[in-house]
Amino acid sequence: MPVGVSAFFIQILVILLAARVVGWLAVQIGQPRVVGEMIAGILLGPTLFGAFAPDIQQQLFSAEYRPFLSLGAQIGIGLYMFLVGLEFDNQMFKSRAHSALAISASGIIVPFIMACLMASWLLSYGGLFASNISWAQATLFLGASISITAFPMLARVIQEQGLANTKLGTLVLAAGAIDDVAAWCLMALLLASFGGDDSLFYKAVIGAVIFSALMLTLVRQHAQKLEQWYQAEGRLTPRLLLVILLLWVASVSTTEWIGLHAVFGGFLLGVAMPRGKLAGHLVKRLQPVVLIGLVPLFFAVSGLKTDLSVLSQGTLWQVALAVIAASIFAKAVACYLAARLCGENHPMSLAVGILMNARGMMELILLNIALQNGVITADLFSVLVLMTVITTMMATPLFNWLQRRPSFRAKIH
Repeated sequence: MPVGVSAFFIQILVILLAARVVGWLAVQIGQPRVVGEMIAGILLGPTLFGAFAPDIQQQLFSAEYRPFLSLGAQIGIGLYMFLVGLEFDNQMFKSRAHSALAISASGIIVPFIMACLMASWLLSYGGLFASNISWAQATLFLGASISITAFPMLARVIQEQGLANTKLGTLVLAAGAIDDVAAWCLMALLLASFGGDDSLFYKAVIGAVIFSALMLTLVRQHAQKLEQWYQAEGRLTPRLLLVILLLWVASVSTTEWIGLHAVFGGFLLGVAMPRGKLAGHLVKRLQPVVLIGLVPLFFAVSGLKTDLSVLSQGTLWQVALAVIAASIFAKAVACYLAARLCGENHPMSLAVGILMNARGMMELILLNIALQNGVITADLFSVLVLMTVITTMMATPLFNWLQRRPSFRAKIH
């Protein structure tokens, strides 16, 4: 085996081992495994590994092989978003639409007000955004990054806590779903506007509208045949899996072609797929491979771009503190108050605010897209990665503390 290929597989081995070990440690202290995997990615980058053993770190994760890691990460995230779309519950969304819309609206409007207030300051600070970015574009990015919610993580926390069919579980998942869809739409608009070419902007916007409409109508209608095929065969045959993967490739390639990101195509295909035994089988078949083998590559790629040591330089740490505080206030406090105004009791509203404040992998995907497209610099990327880790780590211990209160369970059903 060529030395270069061996080195690449050693990279993957180190990444997967670090993700498993730090993920296990996270579970031991009451955090979701995904939080540990996020931290593992950061530790492998210049923040820790690169600081203590820079030569070894550079040799192990040389620039020569990073494009291959990035490719694996992009495939993993595209498939991950497909799984998120498969688990998107339309009926759950409809059942709590009124309260969920009010909560999600507050979780979008308040972050945008905060983004408007912060954009000028961050632009004047210098070195955080692209040199040609406008105030409106900076506001659009900040609003999307502050308002996004860790919807997949919320789904797993709700399921693990046995709250899937409770009033709280339904409300939080519905509100989180709306927030994430809105945030991705805003990010799509930002990417379309950032091309600097009006034709690219119109291509992206019009293409996104047409593609979404086709996926949610025509493709959804014909996708029902896949469920019938599965029922007739009684299993997920290689031919059926190949057809689904080809649909996935076509979907992510189309969104890339129109000027958006592959994650949009993966998610929309998942939403368009029929809800039945086929969806459950696909999740069961693909999820272990994606979560264990591919998603850690994404965290590693993110971590290799994240250098938290820059926060000690100058006054960037003040920017980090301000962004973290603003993000928590704009999301947690706003969603809590919205829930109270919708008539929910204090424990329920507090739980909504705590859970909606987590950002997790969805935020990292958004940040990587922004960095990849030159919207932000590595400094702001590092600041927002830190915000993501802190707000995600806050959710589980605070929610567990709330659950230990005697009156909590009685007031969330």
